Amino acid sequence: MSVYDFEVTTIRGEKKKLSDYRGQVLVIVNTATKCGFAPQFDGLQELYEKYKDKGFAVLGFPSGQFMNQEPGDNGQVEEACKINFGVTFPLFAKIDVNGADADPLYNHLKKEAGGLLGSAIKWNFTKFLIDRDGNVVKRIAPATAPAKFENDIVKLLDKAPSAV
Repeated sequence: MSVYDFEVTTIRGEKKKLSDYRGQVLVIVNTATKCGFAPQFDGLQELYEKYKDKGFAVLGFPSGQFMNQEPGDNGQVEEACKINFGVTFPLFAKIDVNGADADPLYNHLKKEAGGLLGSAIKWNFTKFLIDRDGNVVKRIAPATAPAKFENDIVKLLDKAPSAV
């Protein structure tokens, strides 16, 4: 099973198959506009702009599970991300990342790459690096700035996807 087996909902309510990103290197991140780590939107956006033409995307999944630091509805979240942080990378509908209502994608990500709290997501801006074949390569801590894992992205971009 890979991330390509999942379907998610965009921030505008449309269904989106993650298989549409087949062959790309991805960073999947749970976001919150009111979080102390929200300045990472800038770093994520910089990476997206720098590498999107080379087969890279950032997929942002807003979540209000951590001290309700994402209080708005999907429309408010999209507006805040664009106006306050200049986000142009794909955003998806607000989800739960932990607990009984956790999104199936996040259950998969947590199973594939555990963290300090076992499989649970510790906080906003937990990042998962995905290779061109849809495999989870690693989990990146919330406090880790995007520039700190740029080399990991570049290494994955240099590898061709496996032949199917």
